[in-house]
Amino acid sequence: MSGVTNLLGHDRDALEGFFAGIGERPFRATQVMKWLHQQGVAEFQAMSNLAKALRARLTDIAAVTPPVVMADRASRDGTRKWLLGLARGDAVETVFIPEPGRGTLCVSSQVGCALDCSFCATGKQGFGRNLEAAEIIGQVWLAARCLGQVPRGELGMTHRAITNVVLMGMGEPLLNLDNVVPAMRLMLDDDAYGLSRRRVTLSTAGVVPQIERLRERCPVSLAVSLHAPVDALRDELVPINKRYPIAELLAACRCYAEATDTRVTFEYVMLDGVNDDLACARELVKRLRGVPAKVNLIPFNPIPQSPYRRSPPEVIERFREVLLSGGIMSITRKTRGEDIDAACGQLVGKVMARAARHRPAFASPR
Repeated sequence: MSGVTNLLGHDRDALEGFFAGIGERPFRATQVMKWLHQQGVAEFQAMSNLAKALRARLTDIAAVTPPVVMADRASRDGTRKWLLGLARGDAVETVFIPEPGRGTLCVSSQVGCALDCSFCATGKQGFGRNLEAAEIIGQVWLAARCLGQVPRGELGMTHRAITNVVLMGMGEPLLNLDNVVPAMRLMLDDDAYGLSRRRVTLSTAGVVPQIERLRERCPVSLAVSLHAPVDALRDELVPINKRYPIAELLAACRCYAEATDTRVTFEYVMLDGVNDDLACARELVKRLRGVPAKVNLIPFNPIPQSPYRRSPPEVIERFREVLLSGGIMSITRKTRGEDIDAACGQLVGKVMARAARHRPAFASPR
């Protein structure tokens, strides 16, 4: 409806501004945030601690409009993937990965992706558009409801299924920072999802100027898709490296880690015969010296028409041993959700997704 404001993506500042604009006190923002994000209530008439007149007015001028679940698939290993319909006929995918003691939700920030990493299915789809804040946090909102995290009619959360959120789904979140930041602020807000900064992770392919802006606006855990220790190889695997080469990227990561007192996670997909030899491992140790770092080794997950193969387990283990002996914390990530194309690098969201049929040249963020 024309003139109706979707409140789902409004963080605290935006909600307080909205209520001030209609002559209401700032505490209304806290009340509505709790109803929306802690209880999963979308109908203003059900928000019983709001005055009846305010509930009626909100029904006329505002709405709570999350994405629409188009498909809900479960893997044999418990991983769950939702295909979510958005405005304009677009769609994205969101993945939940349950583990003992934690549950990680992998959230998309764009329809498609413009960065075209050579081993990633999403990049092959091309770039459609940035998601709005409501479409980003709406993925968390829907997943929480589907997982039983926010039972209706009860104050607070009696069951927290989602303990961690990673912006590591479809898209490059640093190229959509204006919408990603308010969504992350809701993830962190005690009156919304109440996650700690260490439990919200933003994953980037390396948009260097935006790393500092992230630190200034909403410092959370940072993950970097590195995948190669030398520029020539990373140029091939992660084309944005041609604009922001490894030395420049690592300098930004070092500054981020020091300023936020955190350790940067470096993602490294293991490609058979491409980036998995011991020389690469030793070079990676040299590159990361002086950077508070952890390396996640990711067995390659197959995508259609890909020239790459997964490194054998014994090759991955030898690579990891070199990193450990060089003083670099390293783990090998367990592949999850591969049978439903929900593993790292496999997200496409092609059903009804209107990702652009072209791949525009990358533009520097302004």
